[in-house]
Amino acid sequence: MEDSELIEKLKGEDTRNYAFNLLVRKYQERIYWHIRKMVLNHDDADDLVQEVFIKVWKYLDNFRGDSQLYTWIYRIATNECLSFLAKKKRRFLLPIVDVEKELATYIDSGSNVSGDEIQMKLQKALLKLPDKQRMVFNMKYFDEMKYEDIAEITETSVGALKASYHHAVKKIEDILNND
Repeated sequence: MEDSELIEKLKGEDTRNYAFNLLVRKYQERIYWHIRKMVLNHDDADDLVQEVFIKVWKYLDNFRGDSQLYTWIYRIATNECLSFLAKKKRRFLLPIVDVEKELATYIDSGSNVSGDEIQMKLQKALLKLPDKQRMVFNMKYFDEMKYEDIAEITETSVGALKASYHHAVKKIEDILNND
């Protein structure tokens, strides 16, 4: 079902619940992997996906249609993810390096992240990026999103995103070349 049809059904009193279930089925997996790439832990990602769809339901009436439905949902997911990571750092009073080490243990355990040695090195290099820069890199590189869509999600200009992505690529290259 197209997003425009979903939006129409979401507006209807008698079709709202059905349409919301369709919306969750349509976007749940994409949102899960978007979040999982940032938090790495399956349980945390599951919890955050649930929070995202609770917020989508709660704020559905505020969706004006100025943006695409999926970019609106991704924006909510992105904000939830960044808030979660910031809270995690504050809660444990950990410097960024310690949080990076904690996330790296998920990569090293092998049960949470699959991939060969190069993929694991890339994942560890990504952990060294600032959260927002890592998010932009993930959306562009892994999700193959257009800069315009990422700009809508992050509420950032396309030019700033291109610069952020370029800096992220350079940092990752430097990290991989020095390991």
